[in-house]
Amino acid sequence: MGFQETFKALSDPVRREILEMLKSGRMSAGEIGQKFQMTGATISYHLSILKKADLVKEQKEKNFIYYELNTSVFEEILLWFSQFRTENE
Repeated sequence: MGFQETFKALSDPVRREILEMLKSGRMSAGEIGQKFQMTGATISYHLSILKKADLVKEQKEKNFIYYELNTSVFEEILLWFSQFRTENE
């Protein structure tokens, strides 16, 4: 994982909303797309950016692709941020 891809993915409000949606569990691209007023191609683009940043994982089942959070990347980000805490906090 590169932090550049991670922060690029997190910089977009749509992608952040997708991540928030996935907190409750895995969803198909169609389920994600129903929450937005945008084309399927646009949703696929956002999911592609999230996958490239390793923030989401995909799992294919029959005719569907399901997306879920990759929590290990979030843990790595938190660990990296924690180095900037001062000892008094």
